[in-house]
Amino acid sequence: MKRYEDLSPSLRCIMTPGPVEVDPRVLRAMSYPVLGQFDPEFTEIMNETMEMLRELFATKNQWAYPVDGTSRSGIEAVMVSLIAPGDRVLVPVFGRFGHLLHEIAERCGAEVFTIEQTWGRVFPQEEVIAAIRSFKPDVVAIVHGETSTGRVQPLAEIGRACREQDALLIVDAVATIGGVPVETDAWMLDAVVGGTQKCLSIPSGMAPVTYNDRAEAKLLKRKQVERGLRTDAAVSELPVVRSNYLDLSMLQDYWSPRRLNHHTEMTSMLYALREGLRLVLEEGLEARYARHRFHEQALTAGLSAMGLELYGEAESKLTVVTCVLIPAGIDGEAVRSMLLQRFGIEIASSFGPLQGQIWRIGTMGFSCRENNVLRLLGALEAVLIRYGYAVPAGQGVQAALDVYDSKVR
Repeated sequence: MKRYEDLSPSLRCIMTPGPVEVDPRVLRAMSYPVLGQFDPEFTEIMNETMEMLRELFATKNQWAYPVDGTSRSGIEAVMVSLIAPGDRVLVPVFGRFGHLLHEIAERCGAEVFTIEQTWGRVFPQEEVIAAIRSFKPDVVAIVHGETSTGRVQPLAEIGRACREQDALLIVDAVATIGGVPVETDAWMLDAVVGGTQKCLSIPSGMAPVTYNDRAEAKLLKRKQVERGLRTDAAVSELPVVRSNYLDLSMLQDYWSPRRLNHHTEMTSMLYALREGLRLVLEEGLEARYARHRFHEQALTAGLSAMGLELYGEAESKLTVVTCVLIPAGIDGEAVRSMLLQRFGIEIASSFGPLQGQIWRIGTMGFSCRENNVLRLLGALEAVLIRYGYAVPAGQGVQAALDVYDSKVR
């Protein structure tokens, strides 16, 4: 009979756009005893988590809670719940995850319209607004931080235009929540999806969502209580949500004081989310955003000093993801492999038309710290020299150190 060794994963310096290193205090929280999902002690943890999520999303929305599953489960839950068959949906696409929103909207039975921007750029807001006025969609679904290209899309004017046209605005903020400002109420965002495994430094497995009264009104028109729990035969006004597990109208009953049973809550992951949120709010949102900008500045200074070229439009760069053009004649995957195997550092490649063209470096959450940035720059220099690329010796680390020394910490 085959015997298996004790599980002992390697320690890594994870500098990808997700997942990232998990804060040790979050890991500790995951080891706490399991409580029953309707234990008053546990439901109080649920309530505290909702309170903290409202602060994180910068909203007064009643509904702010996690969907159990990876970030994509949150995206699907919001879209399958708010897009009814036959709805007109506009999806502005400027990278891989815009295409994902397009695909999910089609699976919801929507009539989907897209506008596309060259990868490495974002949309001028007036271009999206013009499309909203032209297509007159019921729903607009857009990515805030596109990790495939390292760009961030401005949203404030788009939200106002959606409100004027009575369209619901769904925003994928998986890559930005906790690292880049996401102003749900100020930008008039109707539904926002976050992720745990990026700037929040929590393992993948929960997707925080929030949505406002406008979105809830549509949910309630599609509401259907699970067959085994029904006490009446109420009929929904619109076609019911096609998914049971991802039906927000049922999930909000579970997260409400009613606690109507839906699924068994992921106890240890909720502990992780609560602790991760506590740490974010303890640091302070503005201080956290400033920390991400500061380490990005050190990283980009170091990369430029090494003679490497950054990819994409500078004005729309996503703070927490830096895309680097792979130098001509360099095998990007060989460099990534050596960084991982010899230095224990992981960076990412990209997708689609950018496959083999760029490296993507994440400075997110707990991974976003000085020793990680300096370690990466030093290791990347060594690997590039090993593969025959002429790097000004030591200049990358020195440039980053200049940034760090410029700030009194």
